[in-house]
Amino acid sequence: MQSQLSRRALIASLVGTTIEWYDYFLYGTMAALVFNTLFFQSEDPVVGLILSFASFAVAFFIRPLGGVIFSHFGDKIGRKKVLILTLFLMGGATILIGLLPTYEVIGVWAPILLVTLRLVQGIAMGGEWGGAILLAVEYAPEGKRGFFGSVPQMGSPIGMLLGTLVVTIVTSVLSESQFLAWGWRVPFILSIFLVFVGIWIRKGIDETPVFKESQQKGEVARVPLFHTFRYHWKAVLIAVGAKVVETGPYFIFAVFIITYATKYLGYSSTIALNAVTLGALVAAIMIPFIGSLSDRVGRKPLFIWATVITILFAFPYFYLISLGPVWLIIGTMLAFALWVPTTAVLGTLFSEIFSTNVRYTGISIGYMIGGALFGGTAPLIATLLLNRYNDSSAPVALFIIVMGVISLIAIFCTRETKDVNFTKEDSNKASV
Repeated sequence: MQSQLSRRALIASLVGTTIEWYDYFLYGTMAALVFNTLFFQSEDPVVGLILSFASFAVAFFIRPLGGVIFSHFGDKIGRKKVLILTLFLMGGATILIGLLPTYEVIGVWAPILLVTLRLVQGIAMGGEWGGAILLAVEYAPEGKRGFFGSVPQMGSPIGMLLGTLVVTIVTSVLSESQFLAWGWRVPFILSIFLVFVGIWIRKGIDETPVFKESQQKGEVARVPLFHTFRYHWKAVLIAVGAKVVETGPYFIFAVFIITYATKYLGYSSTIALNAVTLGALVAAIMIPFIGSLSDRVGRKPLFIWATVITILFAFPYFYLISLGPVWLIIGTMLAFALWVPTTAVLGTLFSEIFSTNVRYTGISIGYMIGGALFGGTAPLIATLLLNRYNDSSAPVALFIIVMGVISLIAIFCTRETKDVNFTKEDSNKASV
């Protein structure tokens, strides 16, 4: 019976995160392809592109607010109810983006409404990630927490895969003028079906046994945010630092590269989208295997080695993708493969350095602040670096290296966490 409940929770976690990341990343793809033309019109195309990526980045700055709001209730009343609400908010904002009039129709109100809906997406995602991870790891059988914690992380590449696949299909069957006129709306509106499926699945699960046990013991924190910063501030800093290399390079490889490949290297948008699609497919396949491996060898060694290799790959990556379309695909697939170990262990590692009564709050704040600093801003920073240094990719490669070094410093400040027992913990514990 318990194994059935664990599987159902795992499926609910994966389906929900996949839908939310589909919605979330779809915006990034469109920011690279059309939003600069339809919503952020400018005489200088680079300015329009920068504004478009800036609108993509704002959601990352609002995500910590969403994390604080939803994690408060997640640590007070449970994970399940919060996860249904975040999915509803994300889906509603995405559908409305697909129905928005463009700049030519309503003028300056078009980008204002677009950014507003993007902020709603950011708030929803701020509450989604932590709850989805905890739904999996708090239901995990003994010795499989790394595997269970990695499965929700598959939602990111699968969501990216679905988004780029749908956009690729739409751009393939429509002319460029048709895509700009109405075709770009289709992937957003299709989200309505995914959201209904996700809510239906999540409503069919129960609250996590670990949280219910904490409730029964009377260990629920009165104000989880205050408790987190009082007793777990070191763990929050570690989470923020570790998140940097997991999020920044990913958005370079998944979002910025679409613009770089099409506007700077001269590849077609179809080739660029195919490269990201195949990279996301590689990641989705690898993640559960790496998560399972972390149950045997530990989270920390995998994270360190993946970060070191990512640092070493930064300059070769940009050289590879400049050699031709085939090398663009190969290089991007390799980049995603190197990214996998950091994301596969991240959720589990974060959940193991916070106690149950503030776990939702702790992992959400650490994850969202790290993502705000170098996540959504990565495509924007990379574009600014290209513009500042005469289209040279070297500063972008150095940017990736800096992010890797920050995360190495953070991860060296924590101990291995795979043997932490959720049911035998001090409420003031911090595994640092």
